[in-house]
Amino acid sequence: MTTSLHQPRLKLYDLHPPLHDIRAEVIHGLSQPQKVMSPKLLYDKRGAELFDEICELDEYYLTRTEIAILQTYASEIAALIGNGALIEFGSGSSQKIRILLDAMPNLATYVGLDISKQHLQESCSRLAADYPDLQAIAICADYTQPLNLPYIAAIHQKHKVGFFPGSSIGNLEPDDVVQFLKNAAIFLNPNGDFLIGVDLKKDKAILEPAYDDAKGVSAAFALNLLERINRELGADFDLNQFEYQATYNSIGRIEMNLVSCIDQVIHLGDTAISFRAGETLRTENSYKYTIHEFQELAALAGFRTRAVWTDDQQLFSLHYLHLA
Repeated sequence: MTTSLHQPRLKLYDLHPPLHDIRAEVIHGLSQPQKVMSPKLLYDKRGAELFDEICELDEYYLTRTEIAILQTYASEIAALIGNGALIEFGSGSSQKIRILLDAMPNLATYVGLDISKQHLQESCSRLAADYPDLQAIAICADYTQPLNLPYIAAIHQKHKVGFFPGSSIGNLEPDDVVQFLKNAAIFLNPNGDFLIGVDLKKDKAILEPAYDDAKGVSAAFALNLLERINRELGADFDLNQFEYQATYNSIGRIEMNLVSCIDQVIHLGDTAISFRAGETLRTENSYKYTIHEFQELAALAGFRTRAVWTDDQQLFSLHYLHLA
């Protein structure tokens, strides 16, 4: 389905998964020995707003560090991207993409991919208004799955460059990173490139506060997932009976959990899910990599590294990948 929005140069393709698919995914996750939810479900409109708040927190070094890298190396990155189609995986607040767009005044096409339809529509509408010479396209879809898109003339046969900022790649298991990159390679072919933000390994004294801030915004972000399931799927989670926890696992990832405060039973339609006191529901993992570790994963998906940029403290990295 294609919807024309307020700006004539913006189109929305709505490929959001149907509600019954989300219900099946939620029930499947809650039925696992380690209860788990896909991080993509965190991003309804309120979740996307809360994540934008997280990005402004003092403890959350990732956003400001990645922005500083983009600002420092924008001209180098722009020279590699050229004037084809720039495709952002997870449109977010569009703060980072604007740094690149400002460095590429002749860029032909911008494509925003995101599962949060309202947030995507609002951010892409603002971009279309602020960059009137840019062909802007919004695609509401689950980009962690293979992208079966309709024919879109504005991006067909152009040099396509993916942009996946913010360390969202870390939410995927390493094997899933390879599969995600393989799926992206199919979409970006022929001879596409991919610019990806990757958080680097560091001391847990820096990592844990970044994911469990003093103001409690990270906790509200996680608990909003339960509120969304209640609202959209008719579940009966009592948010007061869950606490948020984020800890660093030495295998190289932050683990974010909602912890049941009591023995309780949650109902989702005719499905009952039992929680023991202290049992966890995993809302996210965030893997951290060395530069070499990530390059090895990219190579397994057919990408070779053309450039890597980091900050002076080696907190964060930006990888420019090319399909071999």
